[in-house]
Amino acid sequence: MRGGDKKRVFGGLDLGGTKIQAVLLDEQGNVLSQARRVTPQKGGPPAILEELFGTLQEAARMVKLKPSELAGVGVGAPGAVDPVAGVLLHAGNLPGWDAPHPLAEVLSKKLNVPVFLGNDVQVAVAADARLGAGRPYQSLLGVWWGTGVGGGIYLAGRRWMGRGAAGEIGHMVVRRGGARCSCGRRGCMEAYAGRAAMERRARKAAERGEKTKLFSLMEKHGKDRLSSGIWLQALKQEDGLAERLIARAIRMLGAGVASAVNLLDVEAVIIGGGLGTRLGQPYVERIAEAMRPHLFVPQRPPDVRLSELGDLGGAIGAALLAQPSREGRSEARGSTRAHP
Repeated sequence: MRGGDKKRVFGGLDLGGTKIQAVLLDEQGNVLSQARRVTPQKGGPPAILEELFGTLQEAARMVKLKPSELAGVGVGAPGAVDPVAGVLLHAGNLPGWDAPHPLAEVLSKKLNVPVFLGNDVQVAVAADARLGAGRPYQSLLGVWWGTGVGGGIYLAGRRWMGRGAAGEIGHMVVRRGGARCSCGRRGCMEAYAGRAAMERRARKAAERGEKTKLFSLMEKHGKDRLSSGIWLQALKQEDGLAERLIARAIRMLGAGVASAVNLLDVEAVIIGGGLGTRLGQPYVERIAEAMRPHLFVPQRPPDVRLSELGDLGGAIGAALLAQPSREGRSEARGSTRAHP
């Protein structure tokens, strides 16, 4: 890359509870390079910010760029964000992130480039709407099934942000007075379908003596959590506990997603996230089937499709935040530069 080309390369960082994914994109949305690292489990925001910097630096090095030569960088972060101020307010899935922290400002100073912040699921849904499975539709609901359950909404071809927190489908109540969620409330869909919640339930079952291959598979692969890949392997080995917990999750996803469809009447539902992507099309079809009994108009269900961008969708969506004249930058509540 020479001269002006460098100014047309954008960085994207997908910050998750277990991994950090970086990509570099050109203006056409083509992935030029990528890098992935483990999210630090100790050290709180400073450690996580250092690893964000390192992951992006690694991706830039692959195409012989310095991070400071990028035109801009976007970050998709879990939890509640203030995109205008560039502050990650609260992230229950990030170790040690217990108070608001100016993520965009701090990272911008380290990189010496503009940094834009958005919710991880919302930016991933935006990427799929523009470049992936959502392209044919003017209205869609994105449901990202992973450590938690997040969502994003497109209506009339534009992202609907509400007052800043639209799309939190994981916190729709599917059982009044039900299981306690990481948000502190009870009966949320995420309390049944989120990977973190399923792991807690699996550990309790194992402590009671219930047989399962989940934790031996976890140890065999050197993991300290039940990743999406571990769940898939356990399902392939017909592990009874894994099958029951996934079936329970699908029932709750079916009820919650169908209720959202009844309210919004969207053309399509896009399923993504770590579990959604890893389990793939057969489980997308199971979610669609679980939705059917709860749809107000079952004769006209929405299309239910698997995300086409896979594991890179969140990082691609984050990079799109940094591109000028894109929807994410033009909205009043779109992600905004943190000035060094």
